[in-house]
Order: sequence, then C-alpha cells, then structure tokens
Amino acid sequence: MERLLLVLPSATYRAQDFLSAARDLGVAVTVACERRAAMSAAMGERALTVSLSDPARAAEQIAERARDTPFVAIVGVDDQGVMAAALAAERLGLAHNPPAAVARTRDKAAMRRALAEARVRQPRFALLAAGVDAGAVAGQVGLPCVVKPLGLSGSRGVIRADDGEQARAAEERIRAILAAAGEPADASLLLESYLPGEEVAVEGLLRGGRLEVLAVFDKPDPLEGPYFEETLYVTPSRLPVAVLDEVEAVTARAADALGLREGPVHAELRVDGEPVSVLELAARSIGGLCSRALRFGAGVSLEQVILRHALGLGLEDIVRESTASGVMMIPIPRAGVLCAVEGQEDARAVEGIAGLEITIARGRPVVPLPDGDRYLGFLFARGPSAAAVESSLRDAHARLRIAIEPHAPELASGGRRCASC
Repeated sequence: MERLLLVLPSATYRAQDFLSAARDLGVAVTVACERRAAMSAAMGERALTVSLSDPARAAEQIAERARDTPFVAIVGVDDQGVMAAALAAERLGLAHNPPAAVARTRDKAAMRRALAEARVRQPRFALLAAGVDAGAVAGQVGLPCVVKPLGLSGSRGVIRADDGEQARAAEERIRAILAAAGEPADASLLLESYLPGEEVAVEGLLRGGRLEVLAVFDKPDPLEGPYFEETLYVTPSRLPVAVLDEVEAVTARAADALGLREGPVHAELRVDGEPVSVLELAARSIGGLCSRALRFGAGVSLEQVILRHALGLGLEDIVRESTASGVMMIPIPRAGVLCAVEGQEDARAVEGIAGLEITIARGRPVVPLPDGDRYLGFLFARGPSAAAVESSLRDAHARLRIAIEPHAPELASGGRRCASC
C-alpha cells in the first residue's frame, strides 16, 4: 500500500480531518510531529518525532525514516509544517514547492520584497529594526499603518497605529508578544500602510504552477483595527464578477511571484472598489477547522482534494458544491479562565447551522488576539444564499453565553480554576 507522510504540528486543529481524508482514500499514513505524545496514541509506531523548529533537521529525520518506509507524497499542514515538508520532498525527489518559495511565505518582509519586484499590488512597507523610532518609520510608510511581526500567523501581533505614538506602543506590545511566543523580542518588525476596503480570502490549489481557485470567502465583519481578529468567512463571495476575476488574477500573480508551484494556497486580499491588493499568501490551506465549511462533489472534503493532488489522483470531477456555506471563528472576548460556554444547544438549533465545535476545554486559560493565537471554537452554517448563511452564524453566536473568570495566580499550576468548573 502506498504511504503518505503528513507533517502535523502538535498544536494543529486539523489532524483528525487529514487522517480521516487519508483513510477515505485508502492510503497508509505516517505522521511527523514535534511531540510524539501528541500523535502516538492514534498512530502508534507510525508516528515520527521531528524538530519542526529546525526544518532542515526535520527533513533529515524524514529522509532517514523514508529509507525503511518509502513515501509517495509529503503534505505539510499549517504554517509550522510547510518548510519541513518542502525540504523533505526535495530530498526525496517528490512533488513539492521550492523551499525558497515556501520560505518567502513564512517571512512577511521576504514576501513583500518578492511581490514588489513582480509589481503585485500591495501595501507600502518598511522594516523596523530594534532601537529605531517606530513613529519615524510609520511616518515614512504613511499613516494609518499596520505594525506586525515577520513570522507569527493568524493575526497574532498585528496592530493598527493611527499616529507615531500608537506605532511606538504597538511595537512595544508586539515585542512582548514575540517574547511570550518564544521568538526573539528584538527581531525586526514590518510596518505597512493600512489599506481600506473589504477583505476576502482565496482558497486555491496550484497544479504545475497554475492556480485553480476552489473558493473565495467574503469576510463580512469590517477588519479596520486596532486589531484584526477574523470572525466570519462566507462563500460564495457577493463581490461583482469583474472584481472576483481580478481577485483570482492577483492571487495567481502573487503565487507566481513567490515561486510557488504545487499544492494548496491560502491568500488574504483587500478590495477597495476595483483595485485588489495582496495582504498575505500562505503555502497551505485555510487554518483552524474552517475547511469544514467547504465540500466538493459528493461530500468530498478540502483535505481529500489536497491529498488527491499530492498523490497524483484525478481531480477532474472536483467542483465545489453550489450550496452557500460559512464558518465563524468564535472570538475570545477577554483574557481569563474559561468556565463555561452555555447556550450551545440553542445555537445548534438555529436554522442553517451545520455544526458547533468548542475547541478550548473548560478550566483552561484563554487569551484574545492580538496576544493569543487561538479561537474559542467554530460555528458552521449552510444555506440557500451567502446572506442566509451569515444571518444563521450571527444568530447562533448571539445565543452563546461565554463565562470567563479572571486568572487566579495561585491556581496557575493546575487544578480547578473557577467556581463553575
């Protein structure tokens, strides 16, 4: 039986969905993860412990395993896994994205430089080195601006500044976020001009350098700052056809400018009337559990589409179903300890709601963006139109009652953390 390697970071939401997709396709799986305990219960000896923080070393470890257990394809899941997957596939002669191209997607400054060289429309930008006045650099880029770290993902540490003083405060906060994430606090940051307009997300698949757009999501909630916590994704997009054509064309030019050739891409773009600008482009599929909002053909999941491409299986009949769908990433309203999420059955009873997953356990600490890196959970909806899906998601979210108590320092080491737990 052919064997697939999945590079699955231990913190991913998506392990079960990818493993289910592989099982449905009848392919054997080995999982590479940085913590064996995170996968060994499900995978046994098929789990491989690798150093995802050192992608070159992880590629060596994968190549060593491949001597005894050959792989026909390697798929990296989430940002932390894509570099190791690309390097390992290159070593083993498997279909892959060029590692240099993947590296550009993992460094926001490198991405901006590559897009600028290819004349892809994007924000103005400048690097902010430690010790340089953020207010002065913000003035050069233009105000308002957005200050962000080069490597974190999911809007973590992304802060809008409307003047020089806010830019300095944003820099200080972002450096604290980097330190909390185990990253160098004195690393250079990126300053970008703030772009007004509607934001959309593109889910696509590269096949020999050609982009096939699988879905375009509207983000109905305005993302104007000071933080950029994403909530609603709804597809199909309600933008005019001509604008959607430009969204797809700009995404394809951006992927080409970065040098990507194979596999999933997830892009974030701003639309201000006719002009379309690239905010981000990742060499992976949509994060969290958001992929569950998409279905292709006879109930085929996005994960199955990705694995079928990696395995060289046919994709000619893969077309997204016509039903409108969407997902809400449930935001964490404040920091503290999660005590309860009440009203879940009321939320599930809303017409159009297809599912609700709370992904943080009771009694666990919660931290909202821009400091945190997770959502409380995910709501899914399907319906006859994008407007109906958006309405269902908002109605269901309004029925949830989220109880969070302040952190109790004396209980930080464990135990029951709040009265209702």
